[in-house]
Amino acid sequence: MSDRTVLVTGGTGGLGRAVTTAFAAAGWRVVAPVRSATEEKGDATYVIADLNDPGAVEEAVSTAAGEAAAPLRAVVNLVGGYASTGLVHETPYEAFEAMLTLNLRATYLVTHAALPHLLAAGGGAVVCVSSRAAVAPFPGAAGYITAKAAVLAFAGAVAAEYRQKGVRCNTVLPSVIDTPANRAAQPDADHSRWVQPEEIAPIIRYLASDESGPTSGAAVPVYGRA
Repeated sequence: MSDRTVLVTGGTGGLGRAVTTAFAAAGWRVVAPVRSATEEKGDATYVIADLNDPGAVEEAVSTAAGEAAAPLRAVVNLVGGYASTGLVHETPYEAFEAMLTLNLRATYLVTHAALPHLLAAGGGAVVCVSSRAAVAPFPGAAGYITAKAAVLAFAGAVAAEYRQKGVRCNTVLPSVIDTPANRAAQPDADHSRWVQPEEIAPIIRYLASDESGPTSGAAVPVYGRA
């Protein structure tokens, strides 16, 4: 029987499947919100939820925290996405805002809803996913870069506010993750240089575990050879 629960958003994505597998293998009860039942595959308990809807987020978090024998002790925020929108003067505000919504809204809503449960359980961990682009920008993706920088700043704020309350918050910064979607988008890239989901997942699991107890506010680069 698992004695602790982790809530993993984006748990059916290219990185998410590796993360849910890593937690399940380590004995965690894993809860993953999904948009529809067709996404339900892998090592988790799946709950249907629109993570842009605050009410749906509250329900999903309550489900994750509802097992008395396995209290909610960690949240992993994987929801996000990339779009190249051109130079800043070429980028419509709607496209810029869409990147903020996709990469930041669910991270905020889920963390906001989960924190009271983590505090009630005596502490825990939040892990967010930013990007190397947040600290090493490149041309043509201002919305994505700004959003991922905002995720990094938000995680820092959570770490500062809850460090003394027993809740830690850390962030991983991947380069390009080797997923089917990224390969399809960049078929001519050198995929051997990209970081594998199975390489990132143990780092996320470690940051959520008691083993990393002294660590909060870290931004961990997971670049592979990219």
